[in-house]
Amino acid sequence: MRLFPRHIPLFACALLLEAAITVCAKPSYPPVISDAREVIYKNASSSDLKLWILEPHGLKKGDKKPVIVFFFGGGWRGGTPTQFEMQCKYLASRGMVAITADYRVSSRHQTKATACVEDGKSAIRWIRGNADTLGIDPRRVAAGGGSAGGHVAAAIATIDGFESQGEDLDISSRPDALALFNPAVSLDSIGKEFIMPEEKKATLPYRVGTNPKKLSPYHHIDKNLPPTIIFHGTQDSAVPFVTVRLFQEKADRLGLSCKLVTFPGKPHGFFNWGRFENEPFRKSMQETDLFLTRLGWLKGKPTINQFMNRQQPPSEQ
Repeated sequence: MRLFPRHIPLFACALLLEAAITVCAKPSYPPVISDAREVIYKNASSSDLKLWILEPHGLKKGDKKPVIVFFFGGGWRGGTPTQFEMQCKYLASRGMVAITADYRVSSRHQTKATACVEDGKSAIRWIRGNADTLGIDPRRVAAGGGSAGGHVAAAIATIDGFESQGEDLDISSRPDALALFNPAVSLDSIGKEFIMPEEKKATLPYRVGTNPKKLSPYHHIDKNLPPTIIFHGTQDSAVPFVTVRLFQEKADRLGLSCKLVTFPGKPHGFFNWGRFENEPFRKSMQETDLFLTRLGWLKGKPTINQFMNRQQPPSEQ
């Protein structure tokens, strides 16, 4: 029995399967995230787009806490903000404001990847514009995400344009740091080192909504790339490992801070809560913690082991 019609290329099948797994794991929409405060940051395509905000203990209006906002994966087609619920809960326990964001996707809003990037920029701008109310430092705003959400985070940090009309463009939509989980960082070939498959080249313009190179983070890296950490499995069949290695090497050549943390043998989505007995989750969050500590955003040693000991035993997905 075929899982997908014959006319859909294999790479698209991988991305569709990722979205299907995410939707099946969390069937309800809009999501419910315990202990989170919901706010609407934007209305687009006749939909209210929300942020789910998890706050550190004792947060007060006017504080200057660092903040991170995560964008879920799902091939720009589906997915749910619950994907990064546990990452947010851990980072909030470490003293920063942690947010998981909704954004438009094709299955719910009939949009392209251009709208995903536009919404990501709107989320960053809304967070900065409400810094006092949120108790955050507008100069310490990080973006994170997985797969297509990692693409959104990387794109808003590297690519000009794709801004929502009517917003205050004097408020920057670029994040000050990036934490990327198997991100789609290249939507076009990279010389002879990465050749985009012909079947993918034929379908990407429709799914992206523009010339893919215009929305490809690798092709827009410049000196403004913020400090970045990337987590990627070497057996990723949806986002080739070589693409993030080339991203990291280009950043290095420009003298920028970009660390690639490799997970040997791990497939796409390895970092999600509940997979592989949560060891990749633990390691990726410990490295994220150390990354943010080096930036001066967090203090003390990571407490990921204590955090995980307080959670229910994970179940493999």
